[in-house]
Parts: sequence; C-alpha cells; structure tokens
Amino acid sequence: MAWTGEREIKNQLQKMWDKGAILAAIVSRESLFPLRIALKSPSSSELSTAFAAVQDWIAHWHAVRKIRVEMRDVQHRVIGSNQVPVAVWIDSQADALALIGKAPDAGRFQSILAITPLTLRPWLHKRPLKALALVADWPQLLSIVAWLDLHPRPQIYLRQMDLPGVHSKLIEAHRAVLAELFDLQLSPAVIDDSAHGVAGFCQRYGFLDKPLRVRYRVPSGTLFEQDVMLTAAAFAALELDVDYVFITENEINFLAFPALARSAVILGAGYGFEMLADARWLQQKALYYWGDIDSHGFAILDQLRLRFPSVRSLLMNEPTLFRYQALWGHEPVPVRHDLPRLDAAETKVFNLLRDETLGANVRLEQEKIAYADLLAALAELGDGFTLKEET
Repeated sequence: MAWTGEREIKNQLQKMWDKGAILAAIVSRESLFPLRIALKSPSSSELSTAFAAVQDWIAHWHAVRKIRVEMRDVQHRVIGSNQVPVAVWIDSQADALALIGKAPDAGRFQSILAITPLTLRPWLHKRPLKALALVADWPQLLSIVAWLDLHPRPQIYLRQMDLPGVHSKLIEAHRAVLAELFDLQLSPAVIDDSAHGVAGFCQRYGFLDKPLRVRYRVPSGTLFEQDVMLTAAAFAALELDVDYVFITENEINFLAFPALARSAVILGAGYGFEMLADARWLQQKALYYWGDIDSHGFAILDQLRLRFPSVRSLLMNEPTLFRYQALWGHEPVPVRHDLPRLDAAETKVFNLLRDETLGANVRLEQEKIAYADLLAALAELGDGFTLKEET
C-alpha cells in the first residue's frame, strides 16, 4: 500500500535537518513547530477492500510516540463512518529531534551557540551544520577572532599567535571559516578588501605571509646554468637584461629548456601570477607561455594575458595537438567558461576541447611533446633567436 508511513515522516524531518533549517531556527528563535504533515491515506475503496490493513495502519499511527495524529471522519456506504488519519503533528522541536535521533547533536550546537558572541551568530544561522562539525575547535576559533579584534593587523606570522590550544595548523585548516568570522567581527577599516580567498588571507587581515618567489634561469656560457630563486619583490626590481622570456609550467621542461641568446625561462605556478604582478619590466620583453594543451592550460594563458596582454603561446596549437593524438590523456575537471583573451587559433583549439569535439575531456600534457619539436618551434618563431650550441 502507498499510504504514508512513519519512515516518510522521519525522512521529511531529516531533510529539514540536512538543510540546516532546524539548527538555524535555534539561532533565530524561529518557531518551526508544531509542524503539520499531511498523510496519504487509504481511499474510500480501500476502506472496504483492505479493511484489515487499514485498521493495522491506523493502529500503528496511534502507537507512534512523539507524533500527534489528526483524524477525519470518513463516511462509507458499506462500512459506515470511520475515523481515518489525514495528518500528523510534530508538536515540538524536541519531539522532531527525538524522532530522527539528533537530540545529542542539537545539544552540542546549543553549547556552541551559548559561547558565540551576537556579532558571529549570523554565521551560525547561515552555516549551522558546518559549525556543528567544528564543535571541537569552536572555542579556539572564537579565541582567535577575539584576539584579532583586540590586535588588528598585527603584522606577525600566524605561527607567532600565542593562544591556549591554538597552533598554526589549526588556523591553516580553517582559514575559510575564520575569514568569514573575521569579516563579521572586525571593523571594515582594518580589512584589506583587495585580497580575497584563502591565498589572500594574510594580506586581508594583516598577517605576515611567506614571500612569493620566482624561479628562473638565464644562460651562462652554453647552458642554462644559472638557476635562481628570488622573492617576487627582488625579481620585480631585477629587470633582467634579456629580450625574450619564456614561462613553462613543467619543472623538467623548465630545467631542460634550450639555451637561447638573450633569453630567460621562468617556472610557472598555474593560476594567479601574483609573483610576476610587479615585474613591470616584463611588459617590454617578448613573452611566451608554454602550457598543457587542455582547457586549464588555455585558461591560465587567458589569465596571464590579463596582466601581460602581449604574451604569446608556444606549442599550444592544433597541429601539435593532432601530432600527438596517441598520447592524449584525460582532463579531470575541464574549464567550460569562455576565455575572451585567446586569439582566434587558440580559441579554435580551446573550443575543440571544451565542446568535446575530439572526445571527452581531451588533454595533451606539455612533457609529452618531443624535445626536437620544442627546438623546431623555437627556430620557427622568427624573432632572431640563436640556439647556443652545447660544449
């Protein structure tokens, strides 16, 4: 029979829990109960054809604890008048929690709420289940928020924050949560709103962060012997005396990149390019980017052009893609949005990948391209490059 059973009622209450509605109501003091839930009851014909089953169903509802049954008088021409359940009532939050076994969790959430300042309670209302998952660390997280409120923009490393039970790994693990709490608690005047996300955490709230670094190589003699790593600030002030700069994502490609006259090669770091942002002298160089032929490779190129509009791609073209068809791999989570800063040829290849014209999530990683093809591509650039001969 398709009549509503106890499990369906519990499932509805569980959905309310899973959405965070019951815990959010504790924060806002909103009244969700008494809650009426309509039942799918036996039809008039079923009252006579399945009378015994109907009686068992009615008896079951009267036996269920924590639920109040709403009855309705149903007239039947054969069996006369009968009282049939049409709805159930959950009279209180406590009854709902008992039915789905969440009373202990709600108790833990109440303990979180009790120690949380009013300024931070909107976060509990918005993310109650997340807060419940953090119950063991919640007192320490609150102490971090309170400390920073008293010491705005402290200009220390996270490791130097000296609070009971607080260590840098705890802060690192919960940066996203702390950022939302800081934004609620701190004065806007002490928040650097130009920095966002986990990567911008330290800058946004005035902590010291490990400096961004740039790793690059320049020719010495006949090989790229000078492998140097500098802070981003030092690299920005360097202004290398070169004409050509190549950026490649793969470390082996970086190490094996051929020595070219008056050139440098930089090891990329995927998205962002914050480490190159202040190196304005790169705008005056012939800049090339060599990434994977996949949607993220083109998305990184598109993002790089936001900072360096004149950058050109290297070996990220249709002939290279098809030459290595036997070595195509699978890109786990492709980019699907438009990339407006690609040129026409790059856009064509990106669309072939994004639209899955060549198959699902096709990619060609740059390290699968033969070294001889790299040398040939450099020779074809026509910018006066001179490949130095190794001795």
